Amino acid sequence: MASDNRSLPKPAAWIDAPLTARLVLADGTVIAGYGLGATGSAVGEVCFNTAMTGYQEILTDPSYAGQIITFTFPHIGNVGANHDDTETSNLAMRSGVRGCVLRADVTEPSNYRASEHLDGWLKARGIIAIAGIDTRALTALIRDKGMPNGIIAHEASAKFDLVKLKAQAKAWPGLLGLDLVPDVTVGQTTTWDEMRWAWGQGYQPQKAVEFHVVAIDYGLKRNILRCLASAGCSVTVVPATTSAADILARKPDGIFLSNGPGDPAATGTYAVPEIKRLVDSGLPVFGICLGHQMLGLALGAKTSKMHQGHHGANHPVKDNTTGNVEITSMNHGFAVDRASLPSTVEETHVSLFDQSNAGLRLKGRPVFSVQYHPEASPGPQDSHYLFTRFTNLMRAAKGKALAPER
Repeated sequence: MASDNRSLPKPAAWIDAPLTARLVLADGTVIAGYGLGATGSAVGEVCFNTAMTGYQEILTDPSYAGQIITFTFPHIGNVGANHDDTETSNLAMRSGVRGCVLRADVTEPSNYRASEHLDGWLKARGIIAIAGIDTRALTALIRDKGMPNGIIAHEASAKFDLVKLKAQAKAWPGLLGLDLVPDVTVGQTTTWDEMRWAWGQGYQPQKAVEFHVVAIDYGLKRNILRCLASAGCSVTVVPATTSAADILARKPDGIFLSNGPGDPAATGTYAVPEIKRLVDSGLPVFGICLGHQMLGLALGAKTSKMHQGHHGANHPVKDNTTGNVEITSMNHGFAVDRASLPSTVEETHVSLFDQSNAGLRLKGRPVFSVQYHPEASPGPQDSHYLFTRFTNLMRAAKGKALAPER
């Protein structure tokens, strides 16, 4: 991970090219590379993601707000970018991620769905990228020392004020105690009726509606909405600060608590009291990721910052309610402390990587959540049953027959 990157073989496009980007860590480490995407600088927490596919979905996932992503898979950008795979449901937000770190040069796209080169796509969204980095060494550093704060900079002149960059990286307070949800939530109430993508059909409008679900947007991903629509739910999306009274006035059959970025305890200062009121309403409640963490807080558990977090599409999780093991997609740097779960809460899922909590439900109530992302389709459909589990709670409330989960 030397600043001149002499250990890396240079692609032909980089022969004699200037090192126009820097990644500077809070401990003063300076890593030089080749700039891509937007110019300028951005500060954030440096994490790594082990997924081999889905880089566009990852780069547009609002849960990554405040973070710089290191992709461990070396070939990023080889299928280009398109108009369909953007995950943010807030169209006013260009991107949540602060920057990305790549091993190899971004080649010309080779995929029938590609509509533009990743470099231009990054520029249009204000995302700074640095390539030519020994990402294995950077990942090992994160694994051993935890996720560092850092600053990513891209300057065509290749001239950098390293003293200033080091000071900015060191001064950034980090994600602990930081509420980033206001940066990613929708500004007004919207509706959704688009279903999951199907081969040869693309995204189709919803054909049948059985339930009305209000989804609270803490940084909601589009494919969650598509999964809810495909499960027969008419979805109303509301901003993160919407009160429980306003939500219940819409007479939903169920409540969805979305994923999102930042520290759940910080967002929870205003969200948790409303979640408690929603739980007390008796309606079915389903949470994912940040929604899971804040539901845990609302039910009496605690959350904590993780050493390196879980970011990837190959995380094995055991469903304690069935004994099944599923391959899941995860993206979180905070977790519900399983030792803090009160006796009223059952741990439904557990990570088989590190035994951390991956799911819970409130005993005797139609309330549950998971830490991972079932809509991201790892496995590829191992976790889709959770949307049926949610709709079955609404069916039970209406006295209807339950649908098979798998």
